Amino acid sequence: MGHASACAGALAVLRAIREPRMLGRIAELGASLAQRLHARFDGHPTRGRHPRPRALRALELVAERDAKTPFPPQRDIPGRVKRAAMEHGLMCYPAGGTIDGRNGAHVLLAPPFIVSEDDLDLVVERLGEALDAAVADD
Repeated sequence: MGHASACAGALAVLRAIREPRMLGRIAELGASLAQRLHARFDGHPTRGRHPRPRALRALELVAERDAKTPFPPQRDIPGRVKRAAMEHGLMCYPAGGTIDGRNGAHVLLAPPFIVSEDDLDLVVERLGEALDAAVADD
């Protein structure tokens, strides 16, 4: 909107992010989260790929892992993951239609730059609980 106070706040954030320590921290955070996600979900039956660089991470969710078969849209896996995640105290960004606008699902994680290693453990633990609950047989 061009509001002077909002612009000043945005500029302060950009200056902080440009500091070498902050960029290094973001890279470390992304690597640490990726390691935890691989350790927890590489054997999970719903895990497809782990796309995304840096601290922003995503998991593709599939009904059949080896064939990468997507969940049927009518199962509403993104909605189920969102509800289960919130019940487990986790805010995440599940979405559907990532293959063709109708099929495909993923969940995106976007932790803040001030997250601790213990927080990352908790995020991965709660995401695992949420995924397990979301894909349980109806």
